[in-house]
This record gives sequence, structure tokens and C-alpha cells, in this order.
Amino acid sequence: MSTTKFRYEYVWIDADNNLRSKSRILNDKHSNISDLPLWNFDGSSTGQAPGIDSEVYIKPVKIYKDPFNTDNKIVSNYLVLCETINPDMITPHNSNSRNKLSKLIENINISNQEPWFGFEMEFFMINNKTGFPLGFPENGEPPKQGQFYCSNGSNNCFGRVVIEAHYDACLYAGVNIVGVNAEVACGQWEYQIFGDSLNSTDDAWMSKYILSRVAEKHNVDISWHPKPISGDCNGSGMHTNFSTISMRENGGLQNILNTLPKLESKHKEHLDVYGTDNDKRLTGEHETASINQFSWGYADRGRSIRIGKMVEKNGKGYFEDRRPASSCDMYLVAYKLIDTICS
Repeated sequence: MSTTKFRYEYVWIDADNNLRSKSRILNDKHSNISDLPLWNFDGSSTGQAPGIDSEVYIKPVKIYKDPFNTDNKIVSNYLVLCETINPDMITPHNSNSRNKLSKLIENINISNQEPWFGFEMEFFMINNKTGFPLGFPENGEPPKQGQFYCSNGSNNCFGRVVIEAHYDACLYAGVNIVGVNAEVACGQWEYQIFGDSLNSTDDAWMSKYILSRVAEKHNVDISWHPKPISGDCNGSGMHTNFSTISMRENGGLQNILNTLPKLESKHKEHLDVYGTDNDKRLTGEHETASINQFSWGYADRGRSIRIGKMVEKNGKGYFEDRRPASSCDMYLVAYKLIDTICS
């Protein structure tokens, strides 16, 4: 009999878009996600159930390699992304936004349009002793921006050891991370996740879990608040790059332009699911459009929708929705874009 054990870290999203996890040992390796058993947790401790009926179930939906426990020769380790399920063990919990997206893209007319997403995941690394971003002075006054974007050097770049460890961990796990850069504000970073509707959103959520675990090792806090620093300082968005197959083919630019009236007509509906405290970021300053007015332009970062110059030149490609906040639920952002454009 083999002495090898298999550890599965079940990861799920709580009522406040935080990521939770708990670990279990199984005697057998489960290569198919459907073979992994349901599990449950105390929903009264995560804002997802009352104490008198506290069980919420978690259903495995995607397996990743565990980048944090790679040296153990006896135990093989995996991360398991899960959906939340009601106590009937069938129906989705009301916090389960992934199931809503999954059901939408089961529509053959939508799936045939092949929606693709690229999420630009902006966030701040916070010094947990001062409460300010890495590199900030102790009085918390934002340093003048400009020198920090895509920067190098100890006076410009803060937190590289964390982001590089996160990059490596995501690649090891199988998350489709496609780029990383230091952002405009001091202590602010961005990485990008790309894929189809479910793979991109699953990977985006798992990448956030991996980042929290990496930062934990370095005694750094991660802020996904869209405007954690007031004053003359950029906020954090979840700029969402979107395309369908018709946008990516020759002549696709016109198909992109045809979506703009649809997006404008549902501007408020989108903002309702584009993240909490987004009004503190979308002020019309610091590379944002006003939350109150839909706008678009070529290569203009102060618009709701940006179309790149290369897309304009080639006549095909994708557009960037710059409205989502870093605090958003990527499943809901994907759902809203697909529902507005592809339905």
C-alpha cells in the first residue's frame, strides 16, 4: 500500500469577497474535479449563514498545484477552487457568483462568440506596521507620482521580492498570469490574468489567494480597496480587457464600436457590480473617467472605455473597460459584460 497522502486546500469566497481556505487529507489522488468530495464550513463565521443553521457546502470546481508545500515527499499538495453550495448540497448559495456566470455561458449562442478576458489586477502592498503603502513616508503623505511606474532601484521600487515570489507561485500553480509591472503610485503593483470566461475568472480569484499567502510570508498586507490613499494618489482598478471572436477578426473594430451604445445604456447597471467604494476612485482624475458619465476614446486613460492605437490601426482586437474597481468580483464583471454585449 502506498504511503503517499494527498492534501487538498479547499479555497472559497466569503460574503465580503475575502478568500478563505481549509485543508483536508485524502488517501487517493483525484485527477478529475468531479471525484473530489463536497465539504462544508461554518458559514456563521464568514457572513454566509446564521448560527442556528450554519453549514455551507463547498463544491470543487478547479484544481491547481500547491506552490507553498513543494518539498514534502510523503504528501502531494493541491489548491482547490470551490463554489459555495446550500445545505441541500445541490443549489448554489446566494454568494455564489461563479455559478451565475457558468450558467450564462452555457448558452450556445454566447459560447460560440468566444468571449476572452484580460484582468489587470491592481493593488497596494501595505506596511502592516505603519498602515501605509510600502515606500511611503511615516506621515503618510503620498510621494509625487511618476518615478514608481515600471520602476527599478531601491528608491523607486518597493515590494519586488513579494511580487516576484507571487509571479513564480502562480506559474507553478498553473494560473495563467501573463505579466507584472510596478504601477504609478508608490507601493502599488499590477499583474495580468488572461483566458476565456471561466478560466480567466477562476485564475484571477486563485491568484488573489496565492498573493495573500505570499504576502503573509513577507509580513505585508494586500489592499484591494480602490482608493486606500486619499489625496494626490492613483487608486486601484481592475481594468478589464474584453473581446469576442468577431472583434478579433478582420473588421472587428466596427464590432467593438457597435458595443459602445450598449455599454453606455447600461452604464449604471455595470457600476452597480463593478466594486465597492468605486466612487472614491472614478472621479475624473488620476487616470479615471467620472463615475457619472460614460465616455470612450482611443488611447485615452481618462475614459470609461479605452481602445488602443494598435487596435485602431489593425482594425480589430479588444477594448479595455476601465471602470471596474480592484474590489470587484471578477465573476460579476465578466457576467455583466457578456450579458450586455453577447446576449
